[in-house]
Amino acid sequence: MNDGIKTVIHPVKDLAAAKAMFSALLGVEPYMDEPSYVGFSINGQNIGLDPQGHTKGMSGPVAYWHVDDIEASLRALLNAGAQTSQEVKDVGGGKLIASVTDADGNVIGLIQPA
Repeated sequence: MNDGIKTVIHPVKDLAAAKAMFSALLGVEPYMDEPSYVGFSINGQNIGLDPQGHTKGMSGPVAYWHVDDIEASLRALLNAGAQTSQEVKDVGGGKLIASVTDADGNVIGLIQPA
C-alpha cells in the first residue's frame, strides 16, 4: 500500500541557515534537530533538511512516498526500469528509506515508517 508523498527532503549546505529559514516559513520548530538531519512536521507533511544531501548526489528536493513494504515497492520500480539511487537504509527507529532514478533522471524516494 502507498500512502502518498508525505516527506520532502532538501539537501542543504548551511544547516543553521536552512533551519532558520524553514522555521520562519513553516511557523514551527523542528521535531528533530541533529547535526545530520533536521526535520519539521506540519499538517501531516514532513520536511527534512539533509546537510550531507549534496554529497549523496541530491541536486534538489526529493519527494518520498510512504509505503507499507519498501522492498516490494523498490522491486516494482526497478522492474519498471528505474535505477537504484540509494539502497534500503534504516535511518533510525526502524524507519527505512530508499530511492531510485527514473528514465528522465527524476529521483523517487520511498519511506517505510517504523
